[in-house]
Amino acid sequence: MISSERRTMSMKKILAVHSAPRPHWVGNGFPVRSLFNYMQHGALVTPFLLLDYAGPARFEPSASERRGVGSHPHRGFETVTIVYEGEVSHRDSTGAGGTIGPGDVQWMTAAAGLVHEEFHSPAFTQQGGVLEMVQLWVNLPARDKMNAPGYQGIVDASIPRIALPGGGGTLRVIAGRFDGQQGPARTHTPIDVWDLRLEAGARVSLPLVPGHTGVLVVLSGTVQLGGHTAVHDAQWAQLAREGDALQIETEHGAKLLFLGGEPIQEPIAGHGPFVMNTRAEIVQAFQDFEAGRFGQMAA
Repeated sequence: MISSERRTMSMKKILAVHSAPRPHWVGNGFPVRSLFNYMQHGALVTPFLLLDYAGPARFEPSASERRGVGSHPHRGFETVTIVYEGEVSHRDSTGAGGTIGPGDVQWMTAAAGLVHEEFHSPAFTQQGGVLEMVQLWVNLPARDKMNAPGYQGIVDASIPRIALPGGGGTLRVIAGRFDGQQGPARTHTPIDVWDLRLEAGARVSLPLVPGHTGVLVVLSGTVQLGGHTAVHDAQWAQLAREGDALQIETEHGAKLLFLGGEPIQEPIAGHGPFVMNTRAEIVQAFQDFEAGRFGQMAA
């Protein structure tokens, strides 16, 4: 249940608030701020590996220029792309793909390896407009890293949307459970991915899982956590694993992303587009990619 009664809950402590570094370009279509990554924050954010926040950025119309990232490989984890504005098209060497717009999600499981590309959709390229999205990397446990790749195209209409108490806003359950509603994303370990929009003056307490990693990302607006810690645009709060609730307040409204999950207590070895458990597995990934074992993109 959702509750605003603080006395019945054990509030999670706010361990730290982290700010995004300067933005950089990924390809020619995604100006991103990497809010966290496993090289700097690995044990703090497991089972998550990386979060890139792209935009909001305006792109002028183009009749021909393809904006995005050309074909590149991945192995050992999943990518989760959530679009807030604009449109993004994906396709990969398994033959999967699609275009997502505002509210939609692409959940790609690279696992044993694939090659994919990500570009602005043709319609968005021609029309121009604002692009805003996030891409989250989710680690896979060792037992699943060499499974067959997979793809989930999740449309906005299939994502449960829950009204928060007192007109405080809405919460979309992309993965995991909230208030009895199950998100559509299939995950390999217990994970919560919630998209929150809080109205001005909102004060809510979210029930969270004790022992799980907790990360609250502020995409826009300012919130107060636990009644005292301010978190602003493009910042994220690291939550203690102890406790079972988080109190959030906002004066003017906010757009948030909550990430929670069972920690994966395994070593991480990563290099570029590959995240495995040992250095030898990274070397093998490069060898397999160069030998064409990740498949080929269709013409």
